[in-house]
Amino acid sequence: MIDTTKLQAFLRTDPRDVGCERAMEVLHIYADMPENDRHIGEMAGVEAHLRACGPCSEDYQGLLAAIALAAHDL
Repeated sequence: MIDTTKLQAFLRTDPRDVGCERAMEVLHIYADMPENDRHIGEMAGVEAHLRACGPCSEDYQGLLAAIALAAHDL
């Protein structure tokens, strides 16, 4: 028997998902926002996209690491 859980999750797209291109355009804004404000408007679509897209989520984690490093160097 084949486990189709990951395939089903991949095929189930959140209608709020803004897609890779738009998520990358506003990722720096999303990263600077307080977490409790990210569920509003288009940022909810970015959040949905980051949950579904591994490569974009990795870029986001890298951005957060760069921000933390820059803050540490100040």
